[in-house]
Amino acid sequence: METLPVYIGLLFGMTTLLAISIFYSASAYSNRILVVLIIWLLIQTILGKNGYYLETTSLPPRLMLFVLVPVLAIILLITTPFGKEFIDNLDIEKLTLLHVVRIPVEIVLYLLFIHQTIPELMTFAGRNYDILSGISAPIIYYYGFKKKKLNRTVILVWNFICIGLLFNIVIHAILSAPFPFQQLAFDQPNVAVLYFPYNWLPTCIVPLVLFSHFASIRQLLVNK
Repeated sequence: METLPVYIGLLFGMTTLLAISIFYSASAYSNRILVVLIIWLLIQTILGKNGYYLETTSLPPRLMLFVLVPVLAIILLITTPFGKEFIDNLDIEKLTLLHVVRIPVEIVLYLLFIHQTIPELMTFAGRNYDILSGISAPIIYYYGFKKKKLNRTVILVWNFICIGLLFNIVIHAILSAPFPFQQLAFDQPNVAVLYFPYNWLPTCIVPLVLFSHFASIRQLLVNK
């Protein structure tokens, strides 16, 4: 990965920090949330730089094991009284705007494909349409919350569609990675996410994006 241009890593790092900063603002600038996110990012930095995820033959793969941590955190937040209270106090407008980060993420993925570290099917030139979520996010934000011209149902449907787009690329990314159960892209596996800073994508950005959708859906359904 040393052969990759530095600007790709810088762009991705800035995108990750943007996602964290928007979520931090959505939490009413909770220092506790910021500390948790920074500590988690530091852990992933150490693991990525030390090549911890390069061991891909174990079951479950090391990367999948650490992805499970934020997944479990999301499950706890959406199912426990404390978590539901936390969700209900988040700023849904900023949660919606957070999805704009999916635009630079898709640009980074395309650059990684050009430099042969992920397969084409993981980009908007292949089977990944997640950039549509990023492009539409400011539209939903403006017309749904600022202008109030989109009703609750439209915003709900948008969130569900975007979750579907997210799951689509996540599934393709998992099946393209050089794990024992790899099913796709044997000519060019998805290896970028095994390295720093791109391991931040499955361990930080994707969980934040997914949780933002779940939190928004809960608020739209509960706060009628």
